[in-house]
Amino acid sequence: MSLSQWQWETATAGAVAGFATVAAMYPLDIVRTRFQVNDGRVTNFPAYKNTAHAIFTITRLEGLKGLYAGFLPAVLGSTVSWGLYFFFYGRAKQRYSKNREEKLSSGHHLASAAEAGALVSLCTNPIWLIKTRLQLQNPLHQSRRYSGIYDALRTILREEGWTALYKGLGPGLLMVSHGAIQFTAYEELRRIMVDYKEKKQKSEGASNLLNSFDYALLGGSSKIAAILITYPFQVIRTRAQVK
Repeated sequence: MSLSQWQWETATAGAVAGFATVAAMYPLDIVRTRFQVNDGRVTNFPAYKNTAHAIFTITRLEGLKGLYAGFLPAVLGSTVSWGLYFFFYGRAKQRYSKNREEKLSSGHHLASAAEAGALVSLCTNPIWLIKTRLQLQNPLHQSRRYSGIYDALRTILREEGWTALYKGLGPGLLMVSHGAIQFTAYEELRRIMVDYKEKKQKSEGASNLLNSFDYALLGGSSKIAAILITYPFQVIRTRAQVK
């Protein structure tokens, strides 16, 4: 398999993974976004006590569709983001590893992830802004509500100009560190786990050493590390994107 083919297959796998993640966990994303903008002083957002109360209140006041407001741009944004991320990440790794036989260092993984994250942020910020606006619409809103992704895009361009589509880009670029931290942590934890298992059993390749549980543990651990460090940037970006 050529490297170019591998990159496209990896990008496709990333896009599918992004779609599956959004579809399964979207109601919690709605709750997170609304908690991020509610500082107790804004009157056009309901006050939620906790996650369970938020889900119950949204369902009672807005119906099940309230838990999936902005689902289309979320799916589009996640699918495009992960697809582009894996593609750009693979291209960056290829450039750093060109004419090199040794494995990439942690610094190269970090640079590759940061570069990919910045490019993805520039490409997808308008999608995330529309998603945030749709997620925050609720019965207490006094201004005109968007009817969908196209209406939101058209209204924002007409009333606020094209630059409004890049609100929150600053903290979004700072959140590049999220992907960098996650993938660097993943690569390092994977290396440690492979080295540990190689000492316990002899095998020809790393693919024979790690099982599905190991990969799930690696992915979850690296994601938690990235979230803990970069979450404040998410709050700032969400508040910057509020109409």
